[in-house]
Amino acid sequence: MAVRYNEDEEIVKKLKEGLKRKGGYCPCKLDRTEDNLCMCKEFREQIADPNFEGYCHCRLYYKSKED
Repeated sequence: MAVRYNEDEEIVKKLKEGLKRKGGYCPCKLDRTEDNLCMCKEFREQIADPNFEGYCHCRLYYKSKED
């Protein structure tokens, strides 16, 4: 299992700017709750699933099954 940034550098740049503006909370989620701090709870749960492969909700991170 490996987690990496999205390959699209422009997306990564914009999302990092959004994270900075929102104080570390996912820029794609409205509520500022602990569950929405980046890496959000939704993606942490997806990472824990050995069968999941794909992007987080906002597409900043990508989890692959293999390194």
